[in-house]
Amino acid sequence: MNLNSPIFDRIRTKSKAEPAVEPKPEKICAHQGCTAPGEFRAPMGRLREGQYFCFCLEHVREYNASYNYFNGMSDNDVARYQKEAMIGHRPTWSMGVRRAAGGFREDGIDPEVDPLGMRRAGMGARGAGAQRGPRYGVAAMKALSTLGLDDTADAEKIKNRYKEWVKRLHPDANGGDRSMEDKLREIIQAYNYLRTAKLV
Repeated sequence: MNLNSPIFDRIRTKSKAEPAVEPKPEKICAHQGCTAPGEFRAPMGRLREGQYFCFCLEHVREYNASYNYFNGMSDNDVARYQKEAMIGHRPTWSMGVRRAAGGFREDGIDPEVDPLGMRRAGMGARGAGAQRGPRYGVAAMKALSTLGLDDTADAEKIKNRYKEWVKRLHPDANGGDRSMEDKLREIIQAYNYLRTAKLV
């Protein structure tokens, strides 16, 4: 390869000249009568967040020593500000508490949340008056099904059903017939699972 070839002269790039950096205009101290450069920023105060004064070192120290963000606020306003600061000044609601009752329809559903009335029609979440039964996992539902119960069964009903099955399937109750032992084992395992799941 010939490095002195005219082809290389055509593909070589010329170095770009560095752009001239314009010096930033020097800020002067914002303190009245001071002509020193204002190198240090100081916040302007409440309701002017993101805006700053530029002071020299002497005057920024003086400003910071006398700065009070809460100047002009009443004690109640300061207390409210501190309380809101704990949650980042975002609105919050207590869990399970609805907004003012005046904004709800007669059926207890907020029109802003459900403007089309789908909850009232039963298409969405349950309405305010709907009774909610206990919710069980798949394994608990299978155990309840083995006992012949559904998800509305409470602890008393589960115990009674278990006793009925044991009395019916136990070999002593069947004159020593062991043909139902497999079913009895399933019933006992289902009941033991429900006990470990704290449903009984």
